[in-house]
Amino acid sequence: MRRSKNNDIVTLGLVQMSTGEDPGANLAKAMSRIRDAAKKGAQIVCLQELFRSRYFCQSEDHRFFKLAETIPGSSTDALGSLAREQEIVIVASLFEKRSAGIYHNSAVIIDADGAIAGKYRKMHVPDDPLYFEKFYFTPGDLGFPSFQTRYARIGALVCWDQWFPEAARLASLSGAQILVYPTAIGWIPKEPRPVAQKQRNAWELIQRAHAVANGVYVASVNRVGREASLKFWGHSFVAGPSGEIIAQAGGDGEEILIAKCDLRKIDEARESWPFFRDRRIDAYGPLQARFIDSPK
Repeated sequence: MRRSKNNDIVTLGLVQMSTGEDPGANLAKAMSRIRDAAKKGAQIVCLQELFRSRYFCQSEDHRFFKLAETIPGSSTDALGSLAREQEIVIVASLFEKRSAGIYHNSAVIIDADGAIAGKYRKMHVPDDPLYFEKFYFTPGDLGFPSFQTRYARIGALVCWDQWFPEAARLASLSGAQILVYPTAIGWIPKEPRPVAQKQRNAWELIQRAHAVANGVYVASVNRVGREASLKFWGHSFVAGPSGEIIAQAGGDGEEILIAKCDLRKIDEARESWPFFRDRRIDAYGPLQARFIDSPK
């Protein structure tokens, strides 16, 4: 059994990679990188958003629905066999075909015995220039759960979910020790460099804030390289319960990022900063409103 000497120490592996046109080749590449991460000691290995294909949401094209697959299906079968062989947990982002006309951007957590521990369907679906996801994906309907695996309890959220503190909070309240964000984010053409840098800084800052506000580990694994009009900025990272960066990849190349997470620090953080204790759950009802109009 793949365990560290101290069961409170969990090793994450984030696979930051580029993708090509062939989904089969992308799956094979990801599996090879997962093996490499396992050799480096990773117990939980996380893949980027929609790793089996290029980021097709840059345009609205019906032919891309052919990339979708069922869960369970061929990808989860292959990854499940690998997880069982290596005794690792795998977090994988897939284009899920639920039924004819209903598709989701989903994350699957595969436990170290090869079984599917749980599934998350992306709740916040963007519709922005070069991110036309509403054309493809139905918003999720599974809430913000977390799932117990052999090594840690994991909450999996996806990309645009990164910007919503409510999602991180609810996944953490369900018991997550590690929040994993498979991601596909980058710069659009001709964006002024100062603006682009502010965007990347904000992307990192908001997720580190989720770690602080909830006393959890946050792992964000991004794509890298240019695909059509987008240049993905990489910089996959792991942040600790105090928001500290434990490990971070570069912005230009493929990389397997390894980070050790001491789960005891979750208790330490929440004892020092008892945000869960001091929450005013009796006063948060207005959060269910779209907007709170000011009194006239």
